[in-house]
Order: sequence, then C-alpha cells, then structure tokens
Amino acid sequence: MNDRYIIDAYAWIEYLVGSEPGISVRTILEDERNDIFTCAVTVAEVVSKTIREGWNAETAYDILTGNSVIVDIDGGISRDAGVLHADMRKTRKDFGLSDAYVLATSRITESKILTGDPHFRDIQNTILVK
Repeated sequence: MNDRYIIDAYAWIEYLVGSEPGISVRTILEDERNDIFTCAVTVAEVVSKTIREGWNAETAYDILTGNSVIVDIDGGISRDAGVLHADMRKTRKDFGLSDAYVLATSRITESKILTGDPHFRDIQNTILVK
C-alpha cells in the first residue's frame, strides 16, 4: 500500500518558496509511491497567500492541482470539520476552521498530515516538516 499524505497550506507555501521545510515536502511529492491530497480549503488559503505576497497565483494553483488530488468539500466533511473544530478549541484556542477541514479530510482519505503548523503538534498521523 502506498503512503498517503494530505498537504496543508503551511507545507505548500514552504514548498513553493523552496525553503528547508519545503525540501522535505518536495521529497514526499516526488516519491511516486505516495498518494498526495489537498483539501479544497487549502487551495483557497494558498491562492490567497500567493496573491497577498505578489506571487503568481495561477502558477501556485497549477502546482497544487498538478501534484495532488484536490478533495472537494461536501456536507459530511463540513460536519466532521465542525465537530473537530469545536473539540480542538477546548485545548487549542487558536485552532482554525481551515485546520479542522484539513484534519477531517485527512481522516476521510486515511492520510498523514504534512505540515509545519504548530496547531497540529501532537495530533496523530501528523508529520511536522522542519
């Protein structure tokens, strides 16, 4: 069975800028044995960030869609994200709704979360890139 990863906005941005953590992301992306997913909410986050930074949003979008399967949001994922968000906010007051969508999507796709976001520290099946 292939390893399955969902890449969050933090990890995608690091990949796009070619940082040290981005090199770790690239290694996973380039391994053809891996299945790569991105939550549709993450696409919006990355596009927004690229526009705000003055980068080419279309190029970023093409990189995400060309290197991963985009998991669309539906009612079930939204329900799961809402439950996870409420639960996570009990102990992590700044855990974002977009983080909850990534977490919910990782569970549906049975994927490890690839991130550098400290909100995901100590969450099962999370790999923090450094």
